[in-house]
Amino acid sequence: MDPNLLTPLFTLLGTLVGALVTFAVNRQQFKHQIQALQQQYRTEFMAEETARHFLSHKSFTDRSFDVLKKHLGGFEDDELRKILVRAGAVRTYRDDDSEWWYLLSRMGERIEKMQQRS
Repeated sequence: MDPNLLTPLFTLLGTLVGALVTFAVNRQQFKHQIQALQQQYRTEFMAEETARHFLSHKSFTDRSFDVLKKHLGGFEDDELRKILVRAGAVRTYRDDDSEWWYLLSRMGERIEKMQQRS
């Protein structure tokens, strides 16, 4: 084999091996960062999922803030409100000034129930 071809061939081979090693290391670091972020925000993700569960109950479109606060303990009022908004909920007030929440995705169902009551 021509010695003039060996040098570029080994250079190319070294570059490819280096690129593969760099790719593997970066991929592993990315996976680790994703896992760390999931652990860091796990409480918030679970709180949103729990809020959606309570607001998705087939018999009740609306839930009072007090009921949600009771079942999603450990959060300050405004922090819980932010969780509810991230879960897709909308706040409303009743005639007695009590705070109620419902899922925006259930607005049609909620309106239908309100019309049936009237």
